Parts: sequence; C-alpha cells; structure tokens
Amino acid sequence: MTLPQLVVRNAAEHPELPALSWRTPDGGRTTLTWAEVGEHTARLAAGYAALGVGRGDHVLLMASDRAEHWLSDLALTRLGAVPVSVYGTSAPPQIAHIARNCRAALAVVEGAAQTAVWEPLLRDAGTPLARLVVMEPGEEGDHLPYTALTGAEVPAEFGKALDGARPDDPLTVVYTSGTTGEPKGVVLSHRQVLANARALDAVVDLPPHVEHIGYLPFAHIAERMLGIYLPCHRASHVHLCPDPAAVAGVVREIRPRQFFGVPRIWEKLAAAVRAGLSLLPAEQRKAVEEAAEVARAHVACRERGETPPVELEASYAAVREGVLLPLLRAGGLDRVTWAASASAPMPLDVVRFWAGFGIVVMDAWGLTETTGVATTNSPRTGFRLGSVGRPVASVEVRTAGDGELEVRGESVFSGYLRPDGSVEGAVDAEGWLRTGDIGRIDEDGYVWVTDRKKEMIITSTGKNVSPALVENALKEHPLIGQALVHGDGRSYLVALLVLDAEAAPAWAAAHGVDAGPDPAALVAHPAVRREVDRAVAAANSRLNRTEQVKRYRLLAEEWGPATGELTPSLKMRRRVIHDRYADEITGLYEG
Repeated sequence: MTLPQLVVRNAAEHPELPALSWRTPDGGRTTLTWAEVGEHTARLAAGYAALGVGRGDHVLLMASDRAEHWLSDLALTRLGAVPVSVYGTSAPPQIAHIARNCRAALAVVEGAAQTAVWEPLLRDAGTPLARLVVMEPGEEGDHLPYTALTGAEVPAEFGKALDGARPDDPLTVVYTSGTTGEPKGVVLSHRQVLANARALDAVVDLPPHVEHIGYLPFAHIAERMLGIYLPCHRASHVHLCPDPAAVAGVVREIRPRQFFGVPRIWEKLAAAVRAGLSLLPAEQRKAVEEAAEVARAHVACRERGETPPVELEASYAAVREGVLLPLLRAGGLDRVTWAASASAPMPLDVVRFWAGFGIVVMDAWGLTETTGVATTNSPRTGFRLGSVGRPVASVEVRTAGDGELEVRGESVFSGYLRPDGSVEGAVDAEGWLRTGDIGRIDEDGYVWVTDRKKEMIITSTGKNVSPALVENALKEHPLIGQALVHGDGRSYLVALLVLDAEAAPAWAAAHGVDAGPDPAALVAHPAVRREVDRAVAAANSRLNRTEQVKRYRLLAEEWGPATGELTPSLKMRRRVIHDRYADEITGLYEG
C-alpha cells in the first residue's frame, strides 16, 4: 500500500466524508470531502506536471498549515514527486543548505515574506532552484501564482501518470530542526510511514474518521504523521490552523477527540488554566482541588492496570460531571479521549496536573529517523506516568552499554539524503539505529528517557547530570515557564529561568503584587524574587547534591522560535542560549 492508493481509496469508499477544513479570510469555513480532495489533488498534480515536475523530483514547500500546503503535498505524492516542507522560521543559510542538499528546481512558498528569502537562491549558481510558486493571491510579483496550477485543463490521459508510487519509493524528506548543527535530510518511504501509521493506530483508542487539528509545522514529523499521513490512513478529518497562537480558539470550536501537543504546549495550557483557577473564589478552588484528587486516584488505578473500586468509580463520575467537565468544556477539551505529547521530556508535574482533570497525556518518544513514534503510552495497552511508554509494533528498542537507546524495525528510516541524490545509511549491520538519547527499559517494558546524550552535563568532578531532569524540577513552580541549566566542566550548576507569561501576572494579582504590565518590573519585584528563591529551593530539595542549582538569573522575555532560542518544534537550542547569555552565565560563576 502507498499513500496515493489511500487517497484514491478514501475518495472511492468515503466520498462524502469531510477530509479538510479551514477558516476563510471572511471568517467562514470551507470543507473538502475525500471525493473533492481526490479531484483537487489530481488537477493540482497536472499543474505541477506542466511545470516539469516528475517522478522522484524534490519540491520544496514553505508555508503555514494552510490548504494549499496540505493539498500540494498530496498532489506531489500522487505524481510520484517528493514533497519537502521547510520550517517557516528557518534562517537563510539553513534554507540554502536544504535547497542544495535536495537539489530541488521548484519551491512553493506562502507569500511575499517567504519570496524575499528564496529569491536570492534563484541567482545562486550552486543551487539548482529555478522557479517559485507563490500561494498568496496578489503577492506573487514576477513569480507563478498558485492559482495557475489548478486553472489548466487536465489532459485526458493524465490519470495514467498518477498513483504509481511503489512502497519502497521515497515519500518525503524531513529535515531535522537543527538543534546542534545543519539540518539533515531524513528519507522516509511509503512503507516506513504506513508501517508506523498502522502501529500507532493499534495502540490508540479513537472513533472512526476522528478529527485532528493541524497547527504544528508540516516540516515536523509529528504533524506530517498526525496531520497528513494518519488522516489518509484513517480517512479522517483535518482542521487546519495556520497560526499556532490561535490553536486554543480552534480547540474550543472543534472540541476534538484527540489532541497532540509538544510539552511546551501542554505547559502553556496548564499555566493558563492555573491562572484562571487562581482567580476563583476560595470555595470553588477547593472544590476543583478535591475533584482533581479523585481524578488522580482514578488515573492511578488505571496506571496500575487495576479496575477502580466501585466507590471510586462513582465518585469520579460525579466530580467529572459536576466539576471537571464544565471546566474542560470551556477550553474545548471535554471530548478528548486521546491526549498525547512527544518531542522532549514531559514535566511530570504537568502530566499530573492534567491527570487531575481526567486527561492522561500519553507521552511518546521517537525521532524523525524513526518516522515519529517509536514508543508510546496507551490507554489500550497500558501507561506509566513519567515514562514514554512501550515500543509500538513496527520497532524494537534496546539500550546500549552506555545507556543509549537503540531502535530497529520497519519504520526506521532509509538514511540521510546526500547532495548527489544517494542515501547514506545510518544503521549498523544488524539494523540498529543509535538514537542519541539516554534511557532505560524497566521490567514491564516501559522506556524512560533521561536526556539527549550530547546534552548531558559532566561537571568538573566527573559527575553526569541530566539537564532536562533539573529543568523540569525547576518548572514545577507555575512562575517558572522556561529553564536552562548549565554546568559542563564546572563544579556546580547554575540556571537561566524565564517567568511564565501567563502564570506570572495571575500570581502577582493573587498575591497583591502591583508591578504593572511590564514583565521586567515583575522580574525585579522583591515578592517575585522571594517566591522564585523558594521555587529553586523546593526543586533542590528533590535533587541530589550534584544536580542542585546554586545560583540563577531570572529573565522576563520568553524564548521562542522567532528569536532563535527554540526550534520550530519548541525544543531548546542550547547552543544559541549559551551564546546569547554567555555574560549572564559567566557572571553566575563570579563573585
């Protein structure tokens, strides 16, 4: 089976089912059925073919999660070409590297802002890029408008050119987000992607044709799987959200059955809920806290694989209906049956917070190189809070002698793309891929990830410290939204801490702190400093001596992809932060 065959199947077997929805500029909503997706992608494929795109050609796409991006991806796949999405926040040198590495002659971009970044490559002799297609009407300038691709007549015999991909053909190339160096092009075949889709479907508990909100970049393997490939596999319904900042509003509107967020998304949602709860009268807060304890006890029974006692089941049903569901309904999360996270270690306090609402965030683990999920917690097969679950059916996982996790199986990637078009393998003679993550596997088969091997701190006394472990302990206090721990080659750890943009003003209001709207004023306020001191002391009390933070610097401005401290998938770029705050870090070791 291949992805184009799934599109054709859905159009034939589920022609009236909704496939793709998006908000129009006038505030309305447009929906395409699977039959319409089949017709539209065939017509769009003919438009790309008229530009000279053929089987095996790479085509670059840089745009938000909008219909033109999603439909182009499928159309190019049906043509036998290889779509390659590029992060919208990629720096010009990264874009140039990707364009040279995949040797694409065509790039499809969103509008004038992206065109300005790509145009210099048209004049670059070392880059084969020859043409741009621009999606946004009126912003194409001298380049081809996207509308021209769907306006031409489809040749009568063109259908014979579609859907001929073979299972081992490349389906896409996904470039890693570049936390430590230049992005690498991960080559994924139809066989690998669909093996992962089947394995993931086997451990989730969802209704048929479930809806999905697509808001993460399509350049990220998680959104490619959840927002493109799994919907084709399931004949399900994708709601596009081009602006990730607007996802909370879309969740309230759609009330999805499933919701995926990287840890930072779940942290920010939790911070917003906590801020709202802090403003409730004391009696209502107490009722919510008591209901949350019942919900956590119910989750704990399920975590142990036990059937909750009759009394607990009744108590949970009562508090869920009377206290928790109204709160979840206000945020659009009342229908969620599968909540998930991946991409970075999930803070345990955030997992427990959501468990207090009856939502178990099923933490998963994987790499772009494993086609996304390699292990996951599951409401069907079991879960352990704090772990990343057990291996899915398409892979097996083991630990090497130094604790590094290794993976092999049918959803492990083909290799890295070389500039000459060949693929460089990355597995050993037995098929094992070294993941770069340190972890352990317990007696029940659950995998526990400690940290990235390259990011482990080795102090001057030779002790190994997981920065993520310490950072998550610091972030358990709602005032601290982000944290970076430093101490490589030093005798003790220091930290950069960032106030949480949602929780800090709410905390200040609840504690009578009047610092105005300026975050810098909050950072400087003595009451805030005293509370952060207590938060650091509380974190240190749960850590061993080597892991404890001796000094810290409190910052006001959040780190993000736009300013470069985070990748587009919201993982920290430690090297960038280290360089940007080198003076502050050095100062923490002086005096």
